Amino acid sequence: MIVAEIRTITDEFECYGYRHVGVELRHRGQIINAKKARRLMREHDLTPRRRRRFTRTADSDHDGPIFPFVARDFEVHGPDQLWVADLTYVAIGAGFVYVAVVLDA
Repeated sequence: MIVAEIRTITDEFECYGYRHVGVELRHRGQIINAKKARRLMREHDLTPRRRRRFTRTADSDHDGPIFPFVARDFEVHGPDQLWVADLTYVAIGAGFVYVAVVLDA
């Protein structure tokens, strides 16, 4: 009976682990120990699906203009002829910070 209830919860919320499942069971009126929920989920292969950490930030499939790569055939013979740049963000404990790099090719 408990396993069937856990199965319905994990089908409804795929990313719920044993802690969230225990809270949801309490909301539904069944009190279960976290260790028991963990054991039952492991025995019946009801492990949660991991959330994807990778987030695509560039959208290449758009209707906007796509600019040509003009520096493809450009030969660099000295400094200050071709500059390249990139902008990205790095996750830190308090959120994220932007990192901008400009280089003389």
